[in-house]
Amino acid sequence: MKLGMMLPVKPDIKWTLARQIGIEYAVTKAAPELSGQLPPWDFDSLRQTVRRFEEHGFRLYALEGDEFDMGRIKLGLPGRDEDIEHYRMMLKNMGRLGLRLLCYNFMAGVGWFRTRFDRPERGGALTSEFNRADLPPEPEAVITQEELWRNYEYFIRAVVPAAEEAGVLLGLHPDDPPIPQLRGYGRIFISADAYRRALSIVDSPNHGVTFCQATFRAMGEDVFALAAEFCRKKKLFFFHFRDIEGNAECFRETFHDNGPTDMASLLKLLKDNGFNGLLRPDHTPTLAGESNDNPGYEMQGNLFAAGYIRGILDALNLS
Repeated sequence: MKLGMMLPVKPDIKWTLARQIGIEYAVTKAAPELSGQLPPWDFDSLRQTVRRFEEHGFRLYALEGDEFDMGRIKLGLPGRDEDIEHYRMMLKNMGRLGLRLLCYNFMAGVGWFRTRFDRPERGGALTSEFNRADLPPEPEAVITQEELWRNYEYFIRAVVPAAEEAGVLLGLHPDDPPIPQLRGYGRIFISADAYRRALSIVDSPNHGVTFCQATFRAMGEDVFALAAEFCRKKKLFFFHFRDIEGNAECFRETFHDNGPTDMASLLKLLKDNGFNGLLRPDHTPTLAGESNDNPGYEMQGNLFAAGYIRGILDALNLS
């Protein structure tokens, strides 16, 4: 397995610390509001990003998230065909530059969402929490689940051929939190059956899963059985390694060693079922002395998580 880390698109102390602890594989979001460049559908912009990581000792393995405004695609608005063409161009550029993985989602209107980011965890560390009871009443629907399914099918049928041609794997991330509606926006990737439906739309070796273990756990799924299923089908492309206490209605993020899941057994199961792809720590608590300006992605928790994962990989001879 390949241990990577989500890093900012521009060099900072997180890059330095990641290299100091031996991280070689990087994942980033290269959206223009973060990079100060054109979106990755522009070849020169993406090439500059790849080279910058290379110059600092990393292999940029994957892009993650919406790399430009996906609103028209997800909501089925006029102009989506132009945006889909940009998406196809981005995939072509990724293939030319050796980026083999794109972690994408189909959350419309609202991305990953929490109701608070200062929930105390072990030793007073700060973590995020979602509690549906803390939300105001749902407004009138902006888009329904049925409409989202139609828009997703339109999108995935259009982009999978480009991914195949470019040699890029498309790993679908679940909706986080996995609830049917949030702030008026329907959410569809909230169960294992929804994934099975999505994968049946286009039968392609390049169309698969980002297995965000904690989100599948929040759904109430058996994460061990489901990970084995996706591995057997050769659909598990990327693994987000984190844990939670609770369920889809109310949960909090935990330290990687402080949740209910047997994380070592889960990694062993992945290896036993043929997974040899990229995994990365995800959504760690904020530790003492950090600002909590970027909840889930401050560095000390990620350093702890990376060391914890590497320890499991080495102890079980999985790396």
